[in-house]
Amino acid sequence: MPSNNPIVLLREAAGGRYLPIWVGAVEATAIAYAQQGIEPPRPLTHDLMRDVLAALGVSLTEVRITALEDGVFYATLVFSDGSEVSGRPSDAIALALRTDAPIRAEAAVVDEAGIELPDEDDAADGDEPVAAEEQVREFREFLDHVSPEDFG
Repeated sequence: MPSNNPIVLLREAAGGRYLPIWVGAVEATAIAYAQQGIEPPRPLTHDLMRDVLAALGVSLTEVRITALEDGVFYATLVFSDGSEVSGRPSDAIALALRTDAPIRAEAAVVDEAGIELPDEDDAADGDEPVAAEEQVREFREFLDHVSPEDFG
């Protein structure tokens, strides 16, 4: 990835756009663990937060990616008691994955920074399906030449 930073791609639920969010290595690991169902021997920070919320009887109801300013994404965590807390999207995503909370992005953010990637069913030159390997190559090439500032 550009400058060796991991990236999270959030896919639009009804549509073909993706929202690329650069994250730190620690947060990328926490997100990957949650996606793969890996339970570390000791709780990570996001596991601790999930457990604290459970102990307090509060649940995370959703995560909202709310803004993009100067190439930096902003998120809001919304809790069952009505409270909202601002946070980094990477931490919010890691917590959402641990609590099965939905992740949503404001339409304006997706309009500004969303990218379209070819679908498996899309055709190259109108007739032949694009091979998965070709899609991966094209996406890697795109990532090699894009930076967070391109979305700001």
